[in-house]
Amino acid sequence: MLGYALLVLGILFQRLDLALLGMPLLLAILMVPSLAPRRITSGEFQAAQPAKSSSITAGNTGYPLTIASTPGADTTQIRAFAPGHRPTTLVTNRSEIELFHDSKRTGPQPTFTVQGRSYSAFDVLVEEPWVAQGKDLLGLPTASPLSQLPAPNRLRGLTGARNSRRIGDGGELRDIATMRPGDSLRRVDWRATGRRSPELEQLYVRRTFSHAEGIAELVIDSRDDVGPDLETWRGSGPQRVDEHTSLDYARHAALSVATGLLAAGDRVGMEDLAFQRRPVAASSGQRQLRRIQQALASAAPHGEPTEVVRPPRLPADAVIYLFSTLLDDTPLTLVDGWIDQGNPVIVIDTLPQVKAGRNASLALAWRIITLEREYRVRVLASRGVPIIPWRQADSTIPAGELAKVARTQARARGRR
Repeated sequence: MLGYALLVLGILFQRLDLALLGMPLLLAILMVPSLAPRRITSGEFQAAQPAKSSSITAGNTGYPLTIASTPGADTTQIRAFAPGHRPTTLVTNRSEIELFHDSKRTGPQPTFTVQGRSYSAFDVLVEEPWVAQGKDLLGLPTASPLSQLPAPNRLRGLTGARNSRRIGDGGELRDIATMRPGDSLRRVDWRATGRRSPELEQLYVRRTFSHAEGIAELVIDSRDDVGPDLETWRGSGPQRVDEHTSLDYARHAALSVATGLLAAGDRVGMEDLAFQRRPVAASSGQRQLRRIQQALASAAPHGEPTEVVRPPRLPADAVIYLFSTLLDDTPLTLVDGWIDQGNPVIVIDTLPQVKAGRNASLALAWRIITLEREYRVRVLASRGVPIIPWRQADSTIPAGELAKVARTQARARGRR
């Protein structure tokens, strides 16, 4: 408008200088379409790890962000958001930056949301903002070493690492007996034969206990996921990423138990009370351990916690590990059914140390919940069910408690 006005005034008043002042402005209008950006700046997150899997371990993880700037753009302003972190703003002229997400949590985790806008020199051109959304990732749990774990009362198979009560190929000596049809010549004890039958009238063989395997079922109560802060229960507030929740403890405890049992040659399966349509069938080996780790990372609440109507179908000769917060009566009902079936049950209490705060209403509610939990603990203890609290920060306490339960069960089996 100023260019047109100067040009018109220069013609009307016959002023060449005014017309010359307006000509550059009119020429600039004609040049703007050719200088305008043909595409807008965009951003895209790369994979957090070079592996094909979208699973990571908990901790400080970097997320590379590639910025495809418009030709002529001088700087790009970026504002990054992540759950549990403060928003971060930076101005950069690089085409690739790396954002770090520090979290102690495991399981499904949302990552970054980035808003950006590019500017040309002296802010002559300012683009419309763009948004880049990072992919959700699975935080894989880790395991702690456990020396001794409770085994089922009845063993099966002849391929495991445990000594059964059957006679067969194994390592623990049972007795020395006379040779019978079907005994291998490699089992002949020539020293015992020389002492008992110098004339070789009868051969004596060494009989050993055969190796057997046990079967264990891990039952994860993922119907709720509560943290140490009562204000975050039932979704009333965001959970912190630097504090472990009940499901974090359950994932860590279950993977530790699975690692110890699979190392002993047992078969391990997994059931999720919140999502029973995809159980992990009992099996053995390192592949089964990776399958259980992935299933534990995927375990998460589905809607509001509901009462379980149909208990999962578990083998009658399996030892059952139940990982629960004991916030309702569902674990009591399930344990009753398993005990009636003859399964040994070990309950792992995964409720974190709760901070009631200064809110009087929350403190009263937590007092009521504590009394209800104490009642459930007494009922389970009266039925002979061991209850072991699990705290990820100190796994030596549950390891010692599990070893004590294993020794008690071993003495009971020996008496039988």
